[in-house]
Amino acid sequence: MEKKNAWEKYPLGSKRDEVFQFAEEYRKFISACKTERECTAALYEEAQKAGYQDMDELIAANATVKAGDKIIANNMGKGIAMFIIGKKPMEQGMNILGAHIDSPRMDLKQVPLYEDTDMALLDTHYYGGIKKYQWVTLPLALHGVICKKDGTTVKVNIGDKPEDPVFGVSDLLIHLSADQLEKKGAKVIEGENLDLLIGSIPADEKDENGEKVKERVKANILNILSREYGVDEDDFLSAEIEVVPAGAARDYGFDRSMIMGYGHDDRVCAYPSFRAMLEVEAPEYTSVCLLVDKEEIGSVGASGMESRFFENCVAEVMNMTGAYSELAVRRALKNSKVLSSDVSAAFDPNYPAVMEKRNAAYFGKGLVFNKYTGARGKSGSNDANAEYVAKLRNIMDTNDVSFQTAELGKVDQGGGGTIAYILANYDMNVIDSGVAVLNMHAPWEIISKVDLYEALRGYVAFLKEA
Repeated sequence: MEKKNAWEKYPLGSKRDEVFQFAEEYRKFISACKTERECTAALYEEAQKAGYQDMDELIAANATVKAGDKIIANNMGKGIAMFIIGKKPMEQGMNILGAHIDSPRMDLKQVPLYEDTDMALLDTHYYGGIKKYQWVTLPLALHGVICKKDGTTVKVNIGDKPEDPVFGVSDLLIHLSADQLEKKGAKVIEGENLDLLIGSIPADEKDENGEKVKERVKANILNILSREYGVDEDDFLSAEIEVVPAGAARDYGFDRSMIMGYGHDDRVCAYPSFRAMLEVEAPEYTSVCLLVDKEEIGSVGASGMESRFFENCVAEVMNMTGAYSELAVRRALKNSKVLSSDVSAAFDPNYPAVMEKRNAAYFGKGLVFNKYTGARGKSGSNDANAEYVAKLRNIMDTNDVSFQTAELGKVDQGGGGTIAYILANYDMNVIDSGVAVLNMHAPWEIISKVDLYEALRGYVAFLKEA
């Protein structure tokens, strides 16, 4: 079944301008928000400006809510849940857009700073599924927080402003790489060798007390950290600092039809999910946008989809509507419909052998539905019901949303997973639905602007009509 290129719906003029305008707003978002904390802070602030009320404040005020009211819950600064109360009782179900806002990266270890041969370095542990060799010889930035014992928090964002220094992981020069080039790709760069070079100037031989300084380059770095950020070495014990590619997302291609940036997986789905909520007013069914952390490492932890955060939020919202009971919450979850908004692998003409062309996702063909992901014999996947797929096809066609279906590569070629199966544990109808990505999990990924726009349109249609 041949799908038309979605660009053909948007000839030069105002229609195409809408595509490019939304893409530019998204490009600025992912350039500024490279961590789950930064995404949460930015989207939470924008939601409040759009009339969303903080859930904790509503609970503290013993408030009640009604149809049309907007609520937002903040999960430890690493995720959000947004609700627009529908006209129908929540017990009849919700329309949910669920995405994740964490991305593959490197994290600093708790004891990261050391000196070796008059060089200061930071030890890292990679996060999520990465090809380690892709992360060397790149300009890298540090984003995160350092929490001190006195209760204060120091925000870290170094490497993305034009005047900032950048950091990086070195690689072996080609002239001495004979042995390295014989290794398999997974072993060319070892995980323990992804250490960040951060300085090479030694401190004075003696400190202010006249004591001889050991590891003088490390000491100089600590002096800088104390002077500019008010932190000491022990403060790394309670820090969360992420190592991410430095630099802004950029238009890609002569025709500027694409965006190259860090973190498209999964912010290219999270951002249009969020924006879709801003376009919905007075829905029939309660509309929800759920943005979570930790998907790249299995959705575990208090800020991941495996936690009770979302379930607790639903219970609190139903309590504020005056309709809470344990049974009512269970029914609300069971009767809900979900788009697990996550990316799909785009067909790459440089690597056609890993794809089966009839069931691959393509740039320019619109929103992608993955009936199942998983690996091998669909292991670990949520396999959506045919009845649900048919309903979504009707919604998309009725609203002239360009969409395509795909699976994640050839059978037995590899595989992956999303948060879909976790939401399906509540007995909901769930399907993966997102944007096709090239270079997925690389430091710089690529997406099509028109696919991004069709995702927004598809998510709005789902919230209004599912």
